[in-house]
Amino acid sequence: MSFDGLFTKAMTEEIASLLKGGRINKVHQPYKNELILVVRAGKKNFKLLLSAHPSYARVQITEEDYENPKEPPMFCMLLRKHLEGFTIEDIRQHELDRMIILDVKGRNELGDLSQKQLIIEIMGRHSNIILVDQERNMILDSIKHVSYAVNSHRSILPGQEYKLPPAQHKQNPFTASTEDIVKQLDFNAGKLDRQLVQQFAGISPLFAKEAVHLAGLANSDTLPGAFLALIHTLSKQDYIPTMISDGKKDVFYMLPLHHLSGEAKSFSSLSQMLDRFYFGKAERDRVKQQGHDLERFITNEVEKNRKKIGKLERTLQETERSEQYQLYGELLTVNLYQMTKGLTEIEVVNYYDENEGTVVIPLNPQKTPTENAQHYFAKYQKAKNAVAIVQEQIEKTKEELHYFETLQQQLQSASPKDVEEIREELQEEGYLRQKQKKGMKKPANAKPQLETYHSTNGDIIFVGKNNKQNDYLTNKFARRDEIWLHTKDIPGSHVVIRNEVPSEQTIKEAAILAAYYSKARQSSSVPVDYTKVRHVKKPSGAKPGFVIYEQQQTLFVTPDEEIVIQLKNNE
Repeated sequence: MSFDGLFTKAMTEEIASLLKGGRINKVHQPYKNELILVVRAGKKNFKLLLSAHPSYARVQITEEDYENPKEPPMFCMLLRKHLEGFTIEDIRQHELDRMIILDVKGRNELGDLSQKQLIIEIMGRHSNIILVDQERNMILDSIKHVSYAVNSHRSILPGQEYKLPPAQHKQNPFTASTEDIVKQLDFNAGKLDRQLVQQFAGISPLFAKEAVHLAGLANSDTLPGAFLALIHTLSKQDYIPTMISDGKKDVFYMLPLHHLSGEAKSFSSLSQMLDRFYFGKAERDRVKQQGHDLERFITNEVEKNRKKIGKLERTLQETERSEQYQLYGELLTVNLYQMTKGLTEIEVVNYYDENEGTVVIPLNPQKTPTENAQHYFAKYQKAKNAVAIVQEQIEKTKEELHYFETLQQQLQSASPKDVEEIREELQEEGYLRQKQKKGMKKPANAKPQLETYHSTNGDIIFVGKNNKQNDYLTNKFARRDEIWLHTKDIPGSHVVIRNEVPSEQTIKEAAILAAYYSKARQSSSVPVDYTKVRHVKKPSGAKPGFVIYEQQQTLFVTPDEEIVIQLKNNE
């Protein structure tokens, strides 16, 4: 658990130093469990992200852009009524709990002075954001409603008195002494990191393991010193926000973690680190929830087409026996004089074999010799005709499979907006039924919004993240002599550089984007083709996003998320 009580303390200090005394100008609720407060402080606007997401709950200042819904949720409307125009008087943590409280003050619609509290409880799936009338200690509303049926200790419902979560009665590590630590721990019982978590407030397994690691041979002589040294560093606010990646899992904390192996990267602030850590994670989770039915449908289509190809290829193998049927028919015609009705088989000389070997031909005893010969000629003709039909079906099914594999890849890097465009595409192609949507209709001439990046040299690079965007980017938006890129024989995004003669560095960076937004994201040395837009064509009747191209060159690159983030942040 990275966002423990100690990390909450550090984050509270960071945002308080920037936002205390600031004015809340705007309140947005881009997603079900997340809020953005736009705060004006120190002649600058800050975006304060408050998240009660079950997996990504946190509080931070963010530089990321979030797309707001056309109609704000009810909780957002309530917060606008009670918070917009209010001043943040204080930002504090309750003891060492994972709770941050914003004390705000302003005048209500009647002009009377009003004091409110916005309480953010960071507690995993029980996380919540609660608006409280400070004078009456009454809950005005919360982002999640919790009844006594769910939580016997307290309910979180409008009109109820606000109660703090149950106290854990642990010792404050900032007031602990060496004697306290020795007294609290049983050094003979082992599992000292777990004991630290159980006895001291705000301590997570991450911090406890680090203290035990720094103590070396942890005992009553070494562990208290290592533990208190870490606490002393935190008390001085000597934070070094660090993210550690071992290739499989990323971990963040406000201090370097020497007990973990992997590549460590430090940041200038906790918020900057969280922006990097959660880059795409929360959005992909929202996409998974929003597009779960879509993902299931596309996966089923991929499996269905793969099975169909296997079945057609087996059919093709059977039809390739057509020459054997022709041989049987011709040999029976030559040997009609030897045959009588009622035979189940006949052995004849194979005149078409250089060694003149014999062949046994199965016969239908109910048919005459002539009818048996005609039966094999008919099977030959049918199989011969089927070869062309089956081959055509295999090609069509392979195209269908490629189409759905492309959609599958696009869902992996899609934003919530991209998911809706993929859904619209499937409806337009007739795969999904059109659903009547309430509210404002999307304008018929609405242009897809492309993902934009800036190369090191300052060139704009456009990326299409779904077929609608790819078609628009390549066939309408791009200029004929600009450079177009796509992974070679791998489903992926169309990428265009807004420069007719870009540098090699820009082409390489655009190729990294093409590889990153492709099915080969986790691979190394990914082949990326690039050519001028004029050499890219969409065949008549082709599926959305499908093109053919020529006069391409190929570049091999390795997808790198760090470079993608850098290109996104370049101006």
